[in-house]
Amino acid sequence: MASLKEILDGNNLLKRPDKQNISPEQSPVREEKVYLCSFCQDRGIILENDVAHPCVCMQQKKLVNQFRTARMAKALLTCRLDNFSLNYYLSADGNKTDQESARRALEAARNFISKYSENPYGSGLLFTGPVGAGKTYLAAAIANELMLIDYQVLFLVVPDLLDELRASYKSEVNELDLLDAARTIPVLILDDLGAHNYTEWTRNRIYSIINYRMNEMLPTIITSNLTIDEMENYLGSRTTSRLVQMSRIFRLKTEDIRLRKYQERELRNP
Repeated sequence: MASLKEILDGNNLLKRPDKQNISPEQSPVREEKVYLCSFCQDRGIILENDVAHPCVCMQQKKLVNQFRTARMAKALLTCRLDNFSLNYYLSADGNKTDQESARRALEAARNFISKYSENPYGSGLLFTGPVGAGKTYLAAAIANELMLIDYQVLFLVVPDLLDELRASYKSEVNELDLLDAARTIPVLILDDLGAHNYTEWTRNRIYSIINYRMNEMLPTIITSNLTIDEMENYLGSRTTSRLVQMSRIFRLKTEDIRLRKYQERELRNP
């Protein structure tokens, strides 16, 4: 009769290969699972004394989804108000008029974020000025900082929005889905409301967005290279009138900052 040790050894042989007959190259290698989050091992929660707490990675995932939903371009995700330099607005002759205007716009951006945290309803901001004056940077910085404190933002580039609306007119895409998001999002940013080829049809769509948000007191941040008079020519008086009513208006004026940054970069890398 086999001993207990022999029986156990026999059972173990059935459960695993005989190491003596397997070369090191043939032996199975156990791969360790790699987790994206080492704290919770991708479970999303951490147990402390039998109490479950959300892991910090869940907040990070939520923030990533917010940026994706906001439709922010990657190049704009690093924009921050603290990095908005007023030095670009000082004229060569030392005149500080443009710099003071930029300072007021920057302060308005900070105040917008502070007041929005207290009350999500109220006036928006309209930044006007030439190409490269920092309008989009300010708008993107506001969007980023609002999302960092968990507010919903939608960033729409107007030419792209118009293209999507035109495409929906000739396809099965529901136009109302495109417009509803712009109408109802807590904070809407309309970037580059410029001298585009507006038809009566696209003017009406922009008006429907602006008019709804004005009536519901939902703040909108707008950038444009048009003056108020030029907006009236392109968008019509009823849309322009509402933009003025629902916005604080700031004009940024300087030489193209993008060009100046390029020149600075080239000087550093001769």
